[in-house]
Amino acid sequence: MLLCHLSLDLTHFPKQLTFVTEDLVRRRAEHNNCEIFSLEEISLHQQEIEKLEYLDKWCRDLKILYLQNNLIPKIGCEELKKLDLTANFIGELSSIEALKYNIHLKELFLVGNPCTEFEGYREFVVATLHQLKFLDSKEIERSERIQALQNYPEVKQKIREQEQVYLLKRTREKEETQRRMQEKKDKKQKQVESELECNSPDSLQDKEKHQEEGDGKQETWRTAEDDEEDRRFWEEPTPYTPESRLETHRYIEQKRRAKDDIRESKKREKPLRTLITAEGKVLNVNVPKLYFSLKDDEENNQIILDLAVYRHLDSSLLDVDVQPTYIRVLVKGKPFQLVLPEEVKPDSSSAKRSQTTGHLVVSMPKAKEVILDKQKVST
Repeated sequence: MLLCHLSLDLTHFPKQLTFVTEDLVRRRAEHNNCEIFSLEEISLHQQEIEKLEYLDKWCRDLKILYLQNNLIPKIGCEELKKLDLTANFIGELSSIEALKYNIHLKELFLVGNPCTEFEGYREFVVATLHQLKFLDSKEIERSERIQALQNYPEVKQKIREQEQVYLLKRTREKEETQRRMQEKKDKKQKQVESELECNSPDSLQDKEKHQEEGDGKQETWRTAEDDEEDRRFWEEPTPYTPESRLETHRYIEQKRRAKDDIRESKKREKPLRTLITAEGKVLNVNVPKLYFSLKDDEENNQIILDLAVYRHLDSSLLDVDVQPTYIRVLVKGKPFQLVLPEEVKPDSSSAKRSQTTGHLVVSMPKAKEVILDKQKVST
């Protein structure tokens, strides 16, 4: 069983804490057929994780946990054999004491954390975790452990002092981040006020005039503005802190959402395709651009449509609507519509998928009854 106690004080963050969710764990457990109860190894690197909870309830057999490049500042896990916390923000090295009673832990990775810069870092870890065999990929020799244990009281005191210095530094970084964010907020507020002033009747007329000159120029201007904003953001020097990492994450997420909004607005702006004219004329339409064949099955007195939909397309993405004079099929929302050569019976029609080709086959009995030969029965 895995017990996790990765505590974290990030109350100064404007962003909500990022937790490990069961859905995330299942998605990262593809190698185990998304089964998490029997999961023994999982990688949760680069997920902007700040707090780890409930993993012990979902993954009772977990032995190897990769948490590289997240936002975790303190250690605290039990019943693991291998723990990788590369490139996080662990500055309280004394928090590894929570792993003392984890008798199964053999490998620990702390590369890229602030604590690795402390004087006596390796000695402290080696002397604290007696069960550890490898630290940062380097094997712990017996002589190294003996030496570390002899110097433990002195090294421990040094570590405590350096932790206090680090915590003071983090306090200053938090204050600086808050100051920068407030400046950006004030700047944005001024821009909004400036735009409101520009929305006078005269300025609105000027805007309309410029818009009439062509939407292409407006799109070019927007793109140039976006590029300039990106350039300023990425070129601005910032310290490597959890706050800066989160700010970068938020900026990327904001840009992604803005692009999605633009795409959605363009979709909404597209005029609906005309399927039936105002005069009631039904049009032939093939938006999904699929091959098809329309067969007049005289022997069974029916019309058969064979629509070459994709073999692996889920049938739930197909919507068939048979009318007396035409048939309409929505393929992933895209309409295929065909005028029929003669009237059919919608209630008696049937739609099936071919087991060999995956094509959609729609059988539509004709409305007009026809008696064939004496040997053939009326349909």
